[in-house]
Amino acid sequence: QVQLVESGGGLVQAGGSLRLSCTASGGTFSYHAMGWFRQAPGKDREFVAALSRGGDNPIYTDSVKGRFSMSRDNGKNTVYLQMNSLKPEDTAVYYCAARHLYGMYTSGSMYPYWGQGTQVTVSS
Repeated sequence: QVQLVESGGGLVQAGGSLRLSCTASGGTFSYHAMGWFRQAPGKDREFVAALSRGGDNPIYTDSVKGRFSMSRDNGKNTVYLQMNSLKPEDTAVYYCAARHLYGMYTSGSMYPYWGQGTQVTVSS
């Protein structure tokens, strides 16, 4: 059983930056594919980014390409989401997710393990 804890959310002005962290415990972190998702008020949860066990070539949803960067440090059992040039439409609760498997996954249903979420609010 993997436990995930996100941190790093907060309030930032449009154009600013935040770095989210997600630290895992209870499993072998390096064996898990990781994902970031977000859910804005009144909207469905949506895929943001995903990263394989090896950490190469993450994939992103189109709306964050060129602004967000996902990475992992297997030595620290942590995955990161660097968010630059933030926009008000990035406001959401951000969740990290894990799956004990190869590959990268854009569907939330593929991830059995989830964190509690961290709020990101971008003011205009």
